[in-house]
Amino acid sequence: MKTNVSLKPYNSFGFDAVAKYFIEINDIDELRQLVTTPEFKKERFLVLSGGNNVLFQEEVFDGLVVYINTKGVEILGENENDVIVRAQAGEDWPEFVRFCVGKGWHGVENLAHIPGKVGAAPVQNIGAYGMELKDSFLQCEAIELATGNKRVFTKEECAFGYRESIFKSELKGQYVITSVDFMLKKDAPLHLEYGNIKAYLEQNGIVSPTLQQLHDAICDIRDAKLPDVKQIGSAGSFFKNPVIDRAQFNALQEDYPDMPHYDEPDGKVKVPAGWLIEHSGPSALRLLRQTQEPKAQGPQNAETVSWKGWRNEHVGVFEKQALVLVHYGGGKGQDIVDLAQRIQNSVEAKFGIKISPEVNFV
Repeated sequence: MKTNVSLKPYNSFGFDAVAKYFIEINDIDELRQLVTTPEFKKERFLVLSGGNNVLFQEEVFDGLVVYINTKGVEILGENENDVIVRAQAGEDWPEFVRFCVGKGWHGVENLAHIPGKVGAAPVQNIGAYGMELKDSFLQCEAIELATGNKRVFTKEECAFGYRESIFKSELKGQYVITSVDFMLKKDAPLHLEYGNIKAYLEQNGIVSPTLQQLHDAICDIRDAKLPDVKQIGSAGSFFKNPVIDRAQFNALQEDYPDMPHYDEPDGKVKVPAGWLIEHSGPSALRLLRQTQEPKAQGPQNAETVSWKGWRNEHVGVFEKQALVLVHYGGGKGQDIVDLAQRIQNSVEAKFGIKISPEVNFV
């Protein structure tokens, strides 16, 4: 166990927070032993995986950071159509997806190029381009932090929702996922209908894409709209796409006919948060202060300056994607917190829609 360790290499925002105590776990037995020690039980703790979905608000984390770095991928079983694959929690998610695609296994290809580790993926129920982790999830193993005991969670027990799971709700902070089992297909239809996948394929003359071509296309699409975290700090998509009632969407569509949307199975409508942010801006905050009704809908009289590309000295909104908040260096976590709140307020002022972060604040 180390003391006073910089967390800058362990969070994609690149904030130079310091951990009072820090330990790297490379073996599950190390974790089971750690959670039974007096040091672990008395200290505030944070289990850190890839650090790609974490925002450190404080400059010092006054406790113990446990960094999960276990490795290994193995086939547990297969038949003519299916293959069950187990990946350890510390495996790099993009590399795991690349491995599966290289083997010709379907089920995670649309989740390509999402930064992070395998163990964090079920916690967030990561999703992109019409696919979610739960679609290929079979089960996971986890360690109970209070006892060190191992438990297996089925898909049903994980209570997956939109960017949600039981590990973010009622069992938050109680378990650490140590491995994840996936049920993948040796052949399956490709999901091409979400986002701008079709446009990309058409532009590149790809009529009937292979699994590998779809994977590569998604990587290129993400690279074109997301910053390289080695150059500019970010956590990728900062906000969840809000889901609203059909009646509210119909009312908004009268004033904003070009508002993109995706119908949900329960009759509600998902609206891209990036579009809402891009079509609101700082001037919407002035409107909020000028009216007694903060949820006013419809076209606004005042000119709205988009958040897209907005920045100050240390933080801003990425110029290619309004959904991405970025850290240019020299800033603090609170700078991002303040910017996020301003964006939330302006979106609600203009559209009457509340957007919430999918990033975890620490």
